[in-house]
Amino acid sequence: MPVLILLLVVLVLLLLIIVLRTLRFTPQPAEEIPLDPVSFDEHAAEQSLAALVQCKTVSYTDHSLEDDGEFEKLIGLLPTLYPLVFQHCTFQRLPDRALLFHWKGKDASGDPAVLMAHYDVVPVEEENWEKPPFSAQIEDGVMWGRGTLDTKVTFNGILFAANTLLFQGFTPAQDVYFAFSGGEEVNGMGAVRIVEWFQQHNITPSMVVDEGGAVVQDVFPGVKEPCALIGIAEKGMLNLEYKISSSGGHASAPAPHTPVGRLAAACTKVESHPFPFHITKPVQEMFQRLGRHSTLLYRMIFANLWCFGPVLDLVCKKSGGELNALVRTTVAFTQMAGSKAPNVIPPSASLVANMRLNPEDSVASAVEYIRQTIGDEDIALTVMDHMEPSPISRTDCDGWHKVANAVAATWPGSLISPYLMVQCSDSRHYRDLSDKVYRFSAMDLTSEERKTIHGNNERIRLECLHRSVVFFLHLLQQC
Repeated sequence: MPVLILLLVVLVLLLLIIVLRTLRFTPQPAEEIPLDPVSFDEHAAEQSLAALVQCKTVSYTDHSLEDDGEFEKLIGLLPTLYPLVFQHCTFQRLPDRALLFHWKGKDASGDPAVLMAHYDVVPVEEENWEKPPFSAQIEDGVMWGRGTLDTKVTFNGILFAANTLLFQGFTPAQDVYFAFSGGEEVNGMGAVRIVEWFQQHNITPSMVVDEGGAVVQDVFPGVKEPCALIGIAEKGMLNLEYKISSSGGHASAPAPHTPVGRLAAACTKVESHPFPFHITKPVQEMFQRLGRHSTLLYRMIFANLWCFGPVLDLVCKKSGGELNALVRTTVAFTQMAGSKAPNVIPPSASLVANMRLNPEDSVASAVEYIRQTIGDEDIALTVMDHMEPSPISRTDCDGWHKVANAVAATWPGSLISPYLMVQCSDSRHYRDLSDKVYRFSAMDLTSEERKTIHGNNERIRLECLHRSVVFFLHLLQQC
């Protein structure tokens, strides 16, 4: 009996702790940072973006497929579209289609801000588009075209905002650099060249802002308010080949396990044994900030992860998707090769998996986990394209607060939160240059709009285009 009483007391105390922590896990008051109102020529901003979209700056891994004339056309338009930027800022072209602008501030002794974008786009299948993909056609308040979202809108937003502020007589307090690459979509070297230039000139940015999160809804469990997600880190990437060889032979008399069969078994083992659950700093801060605005059940979970972590782990494993990608290294099998004939056992067969590495993992540790999981010494693992996870940027510094302030002024009422970016961006090259790298695409996007990025019918609402300029106006005014 005393043991049962003791267990009951422990259970009551546990429930009491959970309830009290849940009741205290409420939204924190938002800090109001008033910024000056902004104004600009909305129609001119639309026309500038349209001119950029009409340039077919499609990048390919096979550079022979690219149209250099279209890239030169876009660069040649810039002095006309943003004349005051060219009058007041130093402009230089670096190798690999890198463009770098330098706007001198009142005090050149401080660390400068760096605002980034890329002006290349992915290919299109024109026959699957409802509107011509490079027409920048405007209809019912929407501009259609490849690059309207990724990322000519931010390219235009940065330069148009700078041009507007120069017209209004504004000079930043510190230096500002605009750093643009023309090959981000194919992991080009443009951003690398810019980082090398900064290193050669001993320049350490006070903040770096590149594409990443956006203002979105219905992405966090139980939260209905718009969420402004600012990436403070991005996952690493690894393409890993699994390959096994055999003596081949006729398919009429197979061995108990063929090369394809053994690879299939390896695939099944990996998918059945996901990587370990990790709540890293970006995700922890996201849970802390957004979880407070969730429904009671989710608030209970996020307020008591010490108790409900295994439950969240199980939910993520079963559901997959974006939430799961935040808490573990993911593995997606994307390619498979075997025999060239249906009645021939292949002398070799292979699989390729695309992996996105949690900040707690590395390329080496991920490969070792896969090796231990599949347990087949005859399967050779070969590391292909890869990059380590980025360092985690600070949220206790002026750089973070300036970005957050600009978001709050542009999208009042949005819930601002750090998050872990699961895609890759050019900002990863700044890993050794700054610990204040923030990944935020200055847009408010619906789920349907997000799906058009790299897909068919990419388009942007004009009001969204306008707010991208507003965001950079607010951001630059703080520089």
